[in-house]
Amino acid sequence: MSTLKLKRKGKVPLLYKPVGFALGWAGGALAGMAFQKAWQVLRHEDDAPDALDPDRKWGEILLAAAVQGALFAVVRSVVDRSGAKAVHRATGVWPSGDRSGRD
Repeated sequence: MSTLKLKRKGKVPLLYKPVGFALGWAGGALAGMAFQKAWQVLRHEDDAPDALDPDRKWGEILLAAAVQGALFAVVRSVVDRSGAKAVHRATGVWPSGDRSGRD
């Protein structure tokens, strides 16, 4: 491994933290929009039920939570993986510092 790559290896994970935070924030916003659209398609309602909504039944609340959780997990994984791959392509170092980044 070259000296330049060794020097970069320690800095990239630290520098990736704010980038990862920004990507996570953007991914959360995107997941929220995706959930709203998915709920409109699934239930033909503008607003998903809230756990504290006294007019909603358990099934509706749990369905909304499951759909929302699944969408957030998928979007977060896509955003995290895409960001890590972009950093790896740009620097040659995987952001966590412990993997090669190969698929």
